[in-house]
Amino acid sequence: MSEAARVRVRGIYTTAVTRLLLDAGHEVVQASEPIRARFDADFGDGHHEVTVATTDDRQGVGVHGDAGDVAAVADRLRDVGVDAFAWADPAPPGAVFDARVTETKGSGAVCSLGGTDGRGPSSSRSSSGEAEGFLPFRETDDRIEAGDAVRVQVRDPEPPWSDRRASLSTDVRADGGLATLVRGRDGVTVDTRDDAAGRELVGMTDFLSVAVPDGWGIEWSHAATKADMDALETALERAAERAAAMDDALAAVGGVEPLRELAAPGAGEWVWFGRESRFELDEYRRQVETTMPGHHRTKAACEAASAGVDFVEAMCAPAGEFRFDVVTRQFGPVEGDTVAIGHGKPDGRAFSLGRGEVVEWDTDGTLSVERTLSGSGTYDALGTAREAGDTALTKFREGRWWYPTVYRSADGDLKGTYVNVCTPVECFPDEVRYVDLHVDVIKHPDGAVERVDDDELDEAVAAGTVSEELAEKARSVASSLENALGS
Repeated sequence: MSEAARVRVRGIYTTAVTRLLLDAGHEVVQASEPIRARFDADFGDGHHEVTVATTDDRQGVGVHGDAGDVAAVADRLRDVGVDAFAWADPAPPGAVFDARVTETKGSGAVCSLGGTDGRGPSSSRSSSGEAEGFLPFRETDDRIEAGDAVRVQVRDPEPPWSDRRASLSTDVRADGGLATLVRGRDGVTVDTRDDAAGRELVGMTDFLSVAVPDGWGIEWSHAATKADMDALETALERAAERAAAMDDALAAVGGVEPLRELAAPGAGEWVWFGRESRFELDEYRRQVETTMPGHHRTKAACEAASAGVDFVEAMCAPAGEFRFDVVTRQFGPVEGDTVAIGHGKPDGRAFSLGRGEVVEWDTDGTLSVERTLSGSGTYDALGTAREAGDTALTKFREGRWWYPTVYRSADGDLKGTYVNVCTPVECFPDEVRYVDLHVDVIKHPDGAVERVDDDELDEAVAAGTVSEELAEKARSVASSLENALGS
């Protein structure tokens, strides 16, 4: 056990637990962006010995990792309040058991894992007191029936107050934090959606001086794409040591012989917080961030209540500009959502320019909406051909008096940029709204810039649908855009 454990924290208790652990001398790593912004502290991206994660029902946390460090962290969390409880996990993640199938269900099999060496109460127990787990059929290549012996590894543990069993798999993995070794797999993979970062990490793996045991493949986590070489090497060394220990343990026992625990590379404890403890955690959080009375008590209720707390606290923070990030995180739109473009006219008419996917979202109020177009003809004022498969990428910013749309062919060739001048944009959950002010600025594929439809704005002023003050604002915006695009 190290004197100061390196801990990764996730879930609704993260800010409070981070404050508490830092005060206790532990090191918090792989912190999320909101946590980095809240604390005046340095958070590394390296490996961790312990993970603290909120349980699915929000009633407490699971503490898993290296045995000595788990005990130190769990003891500190249990001391947070008079009504906090802690129990050892009888089936921590990574533990390997020779189990017996006691019954099969529609999607998998209930497995008895045997005795638990007095490691605490668990609802994942049979009536005889033996620990139980659930093996989904998708996690095994073999046909299994009641009475069969099967070697399994705990994948996802469950707290003792849960009515669910720990999730099992017949695959064997050795977790080192940033790196996991998978028995029976070859090569290197990266669990990330950033393909470029993943490819770079695969290449970097060749430069690490770590001998991986034969018959094990490497799987890096997304967090590994941000870590330095020393952290990668440390994580891979930890995984390799655990894999070698598992090889030794499994080779020593030979065939499957229920009921017994074969390997436990880590340990776990479950900490349940009562009402007093949740209010104590509020005090730790309040040292760092605006925290309403009963913050954790309310968040523990349900997802909607948790989101409501975030909204209230963000809006109660020191006065300033409209909190686009807070409102859209709570209600939308955010990246991945679909929104319509509500194009209003000064005479009261309104129609939709179509729906698109939000492909980029930023806290400064920016949404990038992409549409795939159909039909034929030409783009207004641009004069370029409109063809099926063309894309339109429109970038809106809340409160801005204009927005640009870039048109491209299916092959990515530029077909021009059209900048609409409008009333300040508002990004609502299902629709971006504004009123078009007629005058626009366009940029042709060859770079030529042109201002159009001033006559339509003049006609709207004469008709009384646009005030002279609003028209002057529109002309001023158009002039600024014309100069910017032409420079």
